Amino acid sequence: MEYEQPEVADDRIELLRAYGYGLCMGAADALPGVSGGTVALLLGFYGRLIAAVTALTPRRAIAVLRAYRPERRARAREALLEMDLQFLVPLGVGMVTSVVLIAEIVSSLAESHPIAVFGFFTGLIAASAITLGRSLEFSSPAHVGAAVVGATLALLVAADIVQLPGGGPVVIVVAGAIAVSAMILPGISGSLILILLGQYIFLSDELSEFVRAGADLLGGGSLAAVVDPGTTVVLFVAGGVVGLVTIARVVRAALARNRELTLVFLVSLIAGSVPAPLHNIAEEHAWTTETIALTAAWAAVGAVALFALEYLVGGFDPE
Repeated sequence: MEYEQPEVADDRIELLRAYGYGLCMGAADALPGVSGGTVALLLGFYGRLIAAVTALTPRRAIAVLRAYRPERRARAREALLEMDLQFLVPLGVGMVTSVVLIAEIVSSLAESHPIAVFGFFTGLIAASAITLGRSLEFSSPAHVGAAVVGATLALLVAADIVQLPGGGPVVIVVAGAIAVSAMILPGISGSLILILLGQYIFLSDELSEFVRAGADLLGGGSLAAVVDPGTTVVLFVAGGVVGLVTIARVVRAALARNRELTLVFLVSLIAGSVPAPLHNIAEEHAWTTETIALTAAWAAVGAVALFALEYLVGGFDPE
């Protein structure tokens, strides 16, 4: 799969559209249950996202940094367009905006109404798998095998089979790489991955402490209070960058080599992630008849919402 980048970099409509995509991806990644990669697939900019991320190379970055020399400015502009920063920058700003504005609200709702929130997510993910899977063919043993592998991997994570102990530097980097890769691999969100890996509370506390210490520092607080949580944040971000760029390249190569097989695997990740939000409900409620009925009702609402969105936009394309 190849994506042709637009030649015009200053189209305000395109910038606003990319910012809107970022808002949607940020909201998804802030929710324990929905992946930013899923949103990219549903809204049809997955190919562009992969192309832009894989275009971020040291060679192009150096070319941009050399723009202070007049004779190198033409090459710097070419590098900027090749990296598709006119798409990635507003996308990133939209994601940060969304996380800041929505994450706390969603977390509060998830804590006060877990059945409604995570039941809704379950229906949303299930309907996403159905809408994306309609256009795929399972015409060979290879396609069936890819579907089984993708669904099984997602189910293993959702079932809490894989878990990282402790919070050492290596674990933090690995958790960052896995969690941030949710931007590229459709399925469960990075926040839910952190929950399943046993790192969500630890990393959330470290981030909160870093923000508080940073605010105190501006008011004359201690620099030492920033160092420990700041180190954790830096390690997590470093792991995230490595995971994001690496997995993006793997996905792009796989799509170029065998598009149909790769898309079957990616959509199967979404299908296997359907039970993941139920893990959060089980932590707060026993599976009584009432709990099951309420969860099913909210799952139906989520599914209807997704199918309605599919109808309004004229269908989703897993690209």
